[in-house]
Amino acid sequence: MVILCKALAAQALGLTVTITLAWMSPALFHGAWRLALIQGAAAALWSTVLCQRYWWVLIHLLFLPMVIAMFTLQLSSWLYLSIMLLLALVFWGTVKGDVPLFLSSSAVADAVATIIEQENAHAFADLGAGVGSVAVPLAQRRAVRVDAWERAPLPWLITASRCRKLPNTNVKRASLWGCNLSGYDVVFAFLSPAVMAELGEKVGAEMRPGSLFISSSFPIPGWKPESIVQIEDRHRTKLFCYRV
Repeated sequence: MVILCKALAAQALGLTVTITLAWMSPALFHGAWRLALIQGAAAALWSTVLCQRYWWVLIHLLFLPMVIAMFTLQLSSWLYLSIMLLLALVFWGTVKGDVPLFLSSSAVADAVATIIEQENAHAFADLGAGVGSVAVPLAQRRAVRVDAWERAPLPWLITASRCRKLPNTNVKRASLWGCNLSGYDVVFAFLSPAVMAELGEKVGAEMRPGSLFISSSFPIPGWKPESIVQIEDRHRTKLFCYRV
């Protein structure tokens, strides 16, 4: 709710700034598109001031221009509803403070599989599993029990469908924050810098001594990783491996 209030506040403040500037200098603000672009920039600036997460800047920049574009194109009303429902299904938890959908490469899945074999792990958890980019390839090896935690309905459904014939997999439609990490030998997450400090507290409090936590791309602030694995994929992903 706090995140939604900040988003609405940023839009309202951006609109207020735009109206004020247009009243002070009407000649510089002629035309709907110019007004929309300035309002988007002002809302994005206010979003930064309100300490929203970085992806909200792009949302604020594009929101009003996209609204005007939709009205200009005169699209059918059912299309707007369809788009809204699709976005809600994919980014269900974002407005409540979870992170957006990030996809791991096949090279990351291979590297995590190698680490699991080296650890001789029997229980693995993928926090924020998305569409199963890591969980599914690991489960197909059948040497480890895989629990995939995903809150958003559509990614969860895709992962559950991909895992329906994999008996060693349990796809849970629930927030990763409700997961008890004490039963896992290896835990993997590809989340966001915004939540890594809080996740580090959870890992330290719940995971067993000697178990391994792997964070893709984002380190835990103040923690020293046991190793850092460089992945040769398009994003030059790094896996930060922490021994509990």
